[in-house]
Amino acid sequence: RFSLSNSHDNIFEPKMLTLNSICAVLIALIVVKVDASYVLDDQDGLGRQYDGIGGLSGGGATSKLLMNYPDKQRNEILDYLFKPNFGASLQILKVEIGGDSQSTDGTESSHMHESWDENYKRGYEWQLMLEAKKRNPKIKLYGLPWAFPGWVGKGTRSPYKFPELSANYITKWLVGAKVHYNLTIDYVGIWNERPYDITYIKTLRKMLDSNLLESVQIVAADGGWGISSDIMKDPVLRDAITYIGTHYPGTVSSNEAKMTGKQLWSSEDYSTFNDEVGGGCWARILNQNYVNGYMTATISWNLIASYYESLPFGRDGLMTAEEPWSGHYVVDTPIWVSAHTTQFTNIGWKYLKHGMGVGKLAKGGSMVTLTSPDMKELTIVIETMSHNHSKCIRPALPAYDVAPQNVTINLKGSFGSITELNMWTSKIGFNGQASAMFKNMGKIKAGSSFTVALDVDEIVTLTTVNTGMKGTYPDSPASKPFPTQYKDDFQSYPEFSEPFNIAPQIGVFEIRMSQDPAHAKYLKQVVLQQPCDWCSQDNNKPIAIIGDAWSDLTAQIDFSIPKVNGSSGPFIALRVDRGGCGAYQAQGLFFWVTTTTNMYYLSSDLAHEKLLAHGSATVNTDAWYTLKLTAKGNMVTGELSGKQLFSIDVSKAGAPSKGFAAFGTMDFGYGEFDNFMIN
Repeated sequence: RFSLSNSHDNIFEPKMLTLNSICAVLIALIVVKVDASYVLDDQDGLGRQYDGIGGLSGGGATSKLLMNYPDKQRNEILDYLFKPNFGASLQILKVEIGGDSQSTDGTESSHMHESWDENYKRGYEWQLMLEAKKRNPKIKLYGLPWAFPGWVGKGTRSPYKFPELSANYITKWLVGAKVHYNLTIDYVGIWNERPYDITYIKTLRKMLDSNLLESVQIVAADGGWGISSDIMKDPVLRDAITYIGTHYPGTVSSNEAKMTGKQLWSSEDYSTFNDEVGGGCWARILNQNYVNGYMTATISWNLIASYYESLPFGRDGLMTAEEPWSGHYVVDTPIWVSAHTTQFTNIGWKYLKHGMGVGKLAKGGSMVTLTSPDMKELTIVIETMSHNHSKCIRPALPAYDVAPQNVTINLKGSFGSITELNMWTSKIGFNGQASAMFKNMGKIKAGSSFTVALDVDEIVTLTTVNTGMKGTYPDSPASKPFPTQYKDDFQSYPEFSEPFNIAPQIGVFEIRMSQDPAHAKYLKQVVLQQPCDWCSQDNNKPIAIIGDAWSDLTAQIDFSIPKVNGSSGPFIALRVDRGGCGAYQAQGLFFWVTTTTNMYYLSSDLAHEKLLAHGSATVNTDAWYTLKLTAKGNMVTGELSGKQLFSIDVSKAGAPSKGFAAFGTMDFGYGEFDNFMIN
């Protein structure tokens, strides 16, 4: 006689067996090749509440190119992201509360450039939230600042120096969302990936409550788990915060965070190139954030890769839409990975307990099980992503193994009467193999026990929910490069909006109106002082980029520098090699003129330190002029209102040979632009 037991979730209950019985069991195991058995049971209660899967637009300007897609393609893209039972079916949309400062891939405009200036026509996040709500009225909305306008810190560059001022600034954004767009913001954060301040958090909670925003829940602190210790020590802080949100946790949370009793979120995650490995990363962390770290919500940075791919973290979105001029977009693997969970759950469902439907698989991979509040619906999501095919950009992924396996699932408790389940599968292809994403395999027999064969790099959903669907549209138009001839007179845009395709990297450029019929609408750089920045560099020369990796081209723009609050002068640039937080280190060919010194300059850097040419050029305030810069091979020519100021060989300048076109101002201060052209 022998006593058999198994450490992997009870393949067998311990029993006394005869030798003949053992032989029979071994033969049965050989036939069905059961590698491990797992019990799904709610009789001892349930796990934590599920809070959803989402995407992040912002941090920053990551949806810049989306809103000027042709209507047909833009609506299709938005359906893939937000429409229930169609594509990713996202349950949370997180957006940046614009702060007039660079925050990864560009700047997003604030609703208050100055303390006396309140305007809710700026930016594209409003429209995105409206489109998401139109498709899914139940989607949760979450706002978070990356930066604050300079006036909030009164020159200190800290939003915490005057906590009531900062709290009022954020409260106005929340109220404005409701008043101007009828948008109810569900969650608000503190300051993205920057130190938190306890006094500010308490002040914000108090101000929200006093403005009838008691329902807005605070997520803190959108960084690490460190705030957990302060929550444990401070009852007022504990009451102010609803969720602890961390970034890129590597699927693990701290013991102290779990001890707080708060719901734990991975409030920013993924940030990985959206190829097959990116899809594998997303599949693994969506399950294992809960399996390993008890995190009940995971939000992808970013929602959609809709910014120039040469900017930092190109194509780190759930899908790709970076060509509004062609209408081309790509539905990448993370969309269908998301669908495996989002199409078969809702916020408010609950996870089963660990060891009772939640846990690691014996031969690698993981399983989570969720049930509806009435216990009538059940969804099981399994992933078997291999190590090298599921690496995220951060943090490093420790080594592990995964192998094909057969798993037996035993349904007990409220689920013991389930007789069949819908089965959806995805197989992410590598080494030349095609991916087969989100396939409806029909119904499988369940009963009290059933077995599923799993291969490596698969996602499998088993669910009682019958409404899943793989939404499809005809292929998007063919990909095309940015037009080599381009012009914009800015007349077609609403006032205070941003022009299409022009991507600010420092400063904010928005449409304004004038009484001058020659410049009835024009583009204005409006930031007057250094913001409370998110980036660590002193990015203080406003610049907006556009285009492709161009080498030989001409760019031209009209400009005027106002006498009141005007900048020191404008520039136009070619072959600009970078944007993002490193924009201040940009190299290229920069043609400047100044109202302060009546000089022109050609430099090979935005910092204006590597001068290649200079000379006299008279430019008066409150008057319009034209800057024109041409690069052909090593020859660079600059003109001011039709007069050539230089034509020089830059072969020894060390400047980049290709890059974006750009324009901007020498420092913070007003600068007006019109009639931009590229050839």
